Amino acid sequence: MQRFFVRNILFVIAVNLLVKPLWVLFIDRTVQNSVPAASYGTYQALFSLGIIFQTLLDFGISNYNSKTIAQEPERLSTLFPAMLSARLVLMLIYIGIAYGWGVLLGYRGWELALLCGILFIHSLNALVSFIRSNVSALHRFKIDALLSITDRMLMIIVCGGLLLYPATAKAFKIQWFVLTQIGSYFVAAMASYLVLRRLAKVPLRFSFNRAEIMGVIKSSFPYALLIFLMSIYNRADAVMIERMCHEGKVQGSIWAAAFRLLDMANILGLMFATMLLPVFGRMIKQKADIQPIAKLCVNMMVPFSVSVSVACFLYGGDIMQLLYHKNPLYATYADDYRWVFSYLMLSFPAWCFMYVYSTLLTANGSMKTLNIIAFAGVVFNLSMNFLLIPRFNAIGGAITSLATQTGLALVFFAFAIKIFKLKIEAKWLLAHLGYALVIGLTGYFISFSNINKILQLTSIGAISLLLIFVLRFISVNNIKQFMSRSID
Repeated sequence: MQRFFVRNILFVIAVNLLVKPLWVLFIDRTVQNSVPAASYGTYQALFSLGIIFQTLLDFGISNYNSKTIAQEPERLSTLFPAMLSARLVLMLIYIGIAYGWGVLLGYRGWELALLCGILFIHSLNALVSFIRSNVSALHRFKIDALLSITDRMLMIIVCGGLLLYPATAKAFKIQWFVLTQIGSYFVAAMASYLVLRRLAKVPLRFSFNRAEIMGVIKSSFPYALLIFLMSIYNRADAVMIERMCHEGKVQGSIWAAAFRLLDMANILGLMFATMLLPVFGRMIKQKADIQPIAKLCVNMMVPFSVSVSVACFLYGGDIMQLLYHKNPLYATYADDYRWVFSYLMLSFPAWCFMYVYSTLLTANGSMKTLNIIAFAGVVFNLSMNFLLIPRFNAIGGAITSLATQTGLALVFFAFAIKIFKLKIEAKWLLAHLGYALVIGLTGYFISFSNINKILQLTSIGAISLLLIFVLRFISVNNIKQFMSRSID
């Protein structure tokens, strides 16, 4: 199972690295630099508002579906119509309630029109995720990886053309960005269904039987509650910054500039979580030992994330200047750009750690535990934001996010140990702590050297790679085994 997992996750990572960073760095960033700061700040706040209410849209169906189909693949053809019908009903409810909240929060005119478009983006994205959850539940991870980049590929082609052609580049509007995403997600949804139909002969029919729909909603409710709570402590920052700061739209734009890079980094953890949910679900049903897979994932993700977060913290100002020096806001708010980005990226290792152990608890169906932890995270996050955002603007939100994610990662880990009776390997934990300490101190001293900054970053990367092998997070023998012909 470990070899099967590694082979597939490496393929998934390779495919996503070819496309998603291109989208974040060359399309999304260029759009922000091309439209007025107020327009993009509003877009980002409305986008986050849509994510907060995404619970009503997804209602935990994708996670529940992935876990159920992974354990009982034969149920796919009968469960799919009811799941699809429930999703369409929830889509209408989601759009109505999220739009209503937009009105209550004071958005008017073009902002509400933009919100409608954004709500359609989230609706279609959720539909794509639901269809793909069936593909991944069947353990067809390579096909799922290709489907996961379909929407971004289309957006890169269309938006890239608009941004490169001089006439449209000068007149580019945030509304065009929204319409491009709607079209791309629609095409991706159709492509995903056609692939699923070929894999499992799933009929495209609806089942608006009230009992079936209510049964799906009832079964997925704990998952929906978890997604809702997580979306609050992960996304409320953007809305609170835009609404509570004196220069809310400006600070919201700065937050978006930094958060998109954390979002890009989190593609790694999200890819692992997407694969781990059905893998853990099947292993738990088969009563297999899950500790080796969990440990393997931590060894693959956490050292890398620590190195990235250290580099981003030490060179945050240089990175922001490189990416946003053409943005009119940057010259005035350079320090804000730097510190928001630096503090956000320090939370990257916690995100990776959390993706492993919260997914393990989800696959086990420990929803009561997860929801209690998530509720505590919401209370902590909102309390800190109310205290820090009015005083420190977007930097206060970044500090709050770092504290929230770090605390939650430790709590998820502690409960995973308790529920699964995992062995606490002191040597393994000390190796990870030692790695973080050495990379942090080494990077700090290297950053004060007189050598070129590219060479400084290269030196930090080389030392990180060496330590990964020295501490045996990855060994040469492991690589040889995984590269040999799979027998799984």
